[in-house]
Amino acid sequence: MTRPISSTGSPLFQRGARGDFLPGTVPPSEIPPDPPLRKGGASLRSVLPLIGRLRGIPPSVALSVAIALLVIAPLLAVFSYLGAPTDGLWSHLVETRLAEYLRNSLILVLGVGSLTLIAGTGTAWLVTLYRFPGRRLFEWLLVLPLAMPAYVLAYTYTDFFQFTGPVQTLIRDLTGWGWRDYWFPDIRSPFGAVVVLAAALFPYVYVAARAAFLSQSVCALEVSRTLGCSPWGVFWRVGFPLARPAIVAGTMFVLMETLADFGAVAYFEVHTFTTGIYRTWYSYGNPAAAAQLASVLLLFVYGLLMLERYSQGQRRYSHTSTRYRNLPSIPLGRWGWVATLFCFMPLFMGFLLPVGILLSMVWDARDVLSVERLMELTWNTATLGLVTCLVICTVALGAVYSARRGDHPVGRFFTNLALLGYATPGVVIAVGLLIVLGATDRWLGDAIENSTGISMGLIFSGTLFAVVYGCTVRFFTVAYSPLSAGLKKIRPAYEDAARTLGARPRRIFTAIHLPMLRGSLLSAGLLVFVDVMKELPATMILRPFNFDTLAVEAYQLAATERLDGAAGPALVI
Repeated sequence: MTRPISSTGSPLFQRGARGDFLPGTVPPSEIPPDPPLRKGGASLRSVLPLIGRLRGIPPSVALSVAIALLVIAPLLAVFSYLGAPTDGLWSHLVETRLAEYLRNSLILVLGVGSLTLIAGTGTAWLVTLYRFPGRRLFEWLLVLPLAMPAYVLAYTYTDFFQFTGPVQTLIRDLTGWGWRDYWFPDIRSPFGAVVVLAAALFPYVYVAARAAFLSQSVCALEVSRTLGCSPWGVFWRVGFPLARPAIVAGTMFVLMETLADFGAVAYFEVHTFTTGIYRTWYSYGNPAAAAQLASVLLLFVYGLLMLERYSQGQRRYSHTSTRYRNLPSIPLGRWGWVATLFCFMPLFMGFLLPVGILLSMVWDARDVLSVERLMELTWNTATLGLVTCLVICTVALGAVYSARRGDHPVGRFFTNLALLGYATPGVVIAVGLLIVLGATDRWLGDAIENSTGISMGLIFSGTLFAVVYGCTVRFFTVAYSPLSAGLKKIRPAYEDAARTLGARPRRIFTAIHLPMLRGSLLSAGLLVFVDVMKELPATMILRPFNFDTLAVEAYQLAATERLDGAAGPALVI
């Protein structure tokens, strides 16, 4: 087999204007021949280099493209249904429901984005730069709401603020009022959804903003004070602009999670794209219309990403001071208790109050869910989390390492596409995956039946494989980002020294890269495990029969108004 070579445009060599080969390129005479294929078929090790050379890209880039295609296959399947017939259901949805989906989604995006931006950035600035009562505790306590899924907050707030809940009952006992004698905000409304999602998601902004503020030098802030800036002016004109990329990144995570939420908005009966997609698929039984709704939601999400990149433009956010000193802790004096209250309220709303309500509900309803059932749910959730964690970390590590071995525009393009999976709601991924796995099952089933006469039925759909695959698409970015950052911190000089000693790439990976990536692997694994435990829509749609997780059980019990029973699984999460 000969390799296709161009005398002017090959990536392997290139001629100059006079026909001589340019420095640093390889002439055709020095290119070693391709290794012969082994008899009886080619191994993966020989096929990947062959594909890479045929397409003019290195084998490591071919591996990156293969991984990215596996990750984005469900998203491509969703877009493939854009022109499919829907028997009039799509036009019916456009006339009756689409405007409501858009309106509610915009309300959630604007409301949750504003609240999390204020709460996350404000608390991060206070605990970073000022000294007030409780500041040391708030530094790490403010991260705890990340462990509380939004749908769990929805259950607890509904029990606490509904008409028969303790708050309204106390108001009626103190005032003697009855039904319709007073006004109380309805928790099952877009307003309630905004409050619940903001309470659960503000730590994304807090963590990003605090890391950005800690990396700033006090020199830049001192210069602004000498120029007459007030404390508010220092924050608004210096601290916030320098931290803008990190704050915007945290806010974008919040907006993605808001658009992807299913449990809280479904329980509050707030009709959004995620609830509409689920209802169109399961109630109407129309995959084409569900996929088209999912396509609109994807365009909405990707539009937000493009808007963020456009708003940043060519701006640069860095200070030019060559001197760096850590930020001091400025005492707030009599205003310290105001800062304490400002930091306490998000923590109270997002973690302390829900945990207290859940403990009270579990104590009052100890017999609703048996210990054996709770142990079974915990085992299923932990098993799914560990298996998915191993799969995602392995796939992400392969993608990161392939990108380092072969930096190529094609590899970067497909990797960036794969990273969009985290911005895709779980219900959309589930719809796309059902399409892909359904087509795969039909093709394999027909092939096996034609060759053996045995009917296999469903092979991948409705199995644990489908759930793991869906979570891999959803949380690939969660593992890829820390592994990519960790690998970038390893100096290339270590690899060069190992190569001079005769070490092969596999030995370099096992002896140098893998030990130095241990911390990044642990961080990626923990993040993936926590996200898989909280994931609801993809798990609920793709799970096998008689395989429930803590999240699915809590949602099913809450959907049937058995909030006391839902408290146990929610508290375990």
